[in-house]
Amino acid sequence: MGMQSVAVACGALALCLALSTATNPGFVVRMTQAGLDYARQQGMAILEKELAQLKLPDISGKSRKVRYEFSRLRITSFHLPHSQITPISNVGLQVSISNAFAELDGDWRVKFLFIRDHGSFNLKIENAYMKIVLRLGSDTTGKPTISTSECSASISKVRVRFSGKLGRLYNLFHRVIESKLRKSLERKVCDNVAKSVHNELQKQVRTLPVTARIDDKIGIDYSLVAPPRATAQSLDLNLKGEFYSLAHRTTVPFSPLPLAFPSDHERMVYFGASSYFFNTAGIAYHKAGALVFEIPEDMIPKKAGFSLDTSVFSAFIPQLEEMYPNMSMKFRLSTPTAPFLTIGPGGISFQPIVDAQAYAILPNSSLAPLFLLSLTGNVSAVINVRSGRIVGSLDVGRIRLSLKDSAVGHFQVQGLQSIMNFLTSRVILPHLNARLDEGFPLPVLDRIQLSNILVRFHQNFLLLGADVRFQPRG
Repeated sequence: MGMQSVAVACGALALCLALSTATNPGFVVRMTQAGLDYARQQGMAILEKELAQLKLPDISGKSRKVRYEFSRLRITSFHLPHSQITPISNVGLQVSISNAFAELDGDWRVKFLFIRDHGSFNLKIENAYMKIVLRLGSDTTGKPTISTSECSASISKVRVRFSGKLGRLYNLFHRVIESKLRKSLERKVCDNVAKSVHNELQKQVRTLPVTARIDDKIGIDYSLVAPPRATAQSLDLNLKGEFYSLAHRTTVPFSPLPLAFPSDHERMVYFGASSYFFNTAGIAYHKAGALVFEIPEDMIPKKAGFSLDTSVFSAFIPQLEEMYPNMSMKFRLSTPTAPFLTIGPGGISFQPIVDAQAYAILPNSSLAPLFLLSLTGNVSAVINVRSGRIVGSLDVGRIRLSLKDSAVGHFQVQGLQSIMNFLTSRVILPHLNARLDEGFPLPVLDRIQLSNILVRFHQNFLLLGADVRFQPRG
């Protein structure tokens, strides 16, 4: 094999290794052009206020024997009426501002031979243009970063009006002073843009949560797995999207699949929550021991028409009446394995397996194991977004029973079907749905409100769309 062939083979191997180690996101946030335009509008409003507070240095010099000094330069208004934002691949975003105009005033003082004069002046800037390139990246913690990688400003027209008795003296140096004012403004505008990006925009984008605490046992990892990716029509944030146990984080035994994100542009922002995202929730809660649920007798609704005791169950298991007569019972439900769901165009579905261990409560309050049932059934989910959180509810069809173990002898589990259906639908599901109604936080910036929610199901992921509204500080 020649050296060229070896080089090609090594290059191909390196490419394969790079592709094999690439990390697919478990959660994707996409900002469309409509969302970027809204962010631009909010940014222009902030930038106008920042530029209106621009401080310019005093200017002094000599031109054609005229000594001049301009001081107390104050910008009274700065307007950015026309702007455009464009994603730039592998860089970030470009903001173009045209036809900007501003007005400032200040004091002047001149000396020409034996003539001295002073007064105030007004300066108008017209047809100013700015180009700002924002570089997007991520730090070692997975938080997004933003910085100004390029800024240019040009002012095509400056008009100065003086008060006082300058007259012909002004004509001797007005070109020089207008040029100096123009250059000072152009430089200061870009300095202020960089400062505003660092102090305001960078601070805001870093409010994107890297982790979100769900409760005292579980958190969500929303760290970036790669820098934000700009395309021709959108800006994508690829996030890890993984639930984890706060007590002991372990490696998930499977990887997220690629998300075939649709080219929807109806909303300002879209969230793609993969099946990996939801399944890591099941793993985290299972490992944390949070998928254990007890049903004592006092949880049975009074309208149920039966009590949770051995006298009721002895109708189906006769030996209970002899072994544990007239004793209260309780069930402990747990999952032998973490539940695993699938997402397709038809929605979310899964078939969890639940172990239901029945106990008799002895007079000394100790528990005597009676029998262990395995419960399974088709479960479907309804998903929505409320107050920036994913919320949902579950529904279960007819459950299937099988006997896994028994300390009271063999019996036919079909007799327990109606009781277990009742416990599932009237006790377990309301408890689970109350928790799901609290929801899980979406990765959104501070002071962002979502509205006009859209929910769609795709292969291997759930697509949530929304319009956004920024709430400024009061």
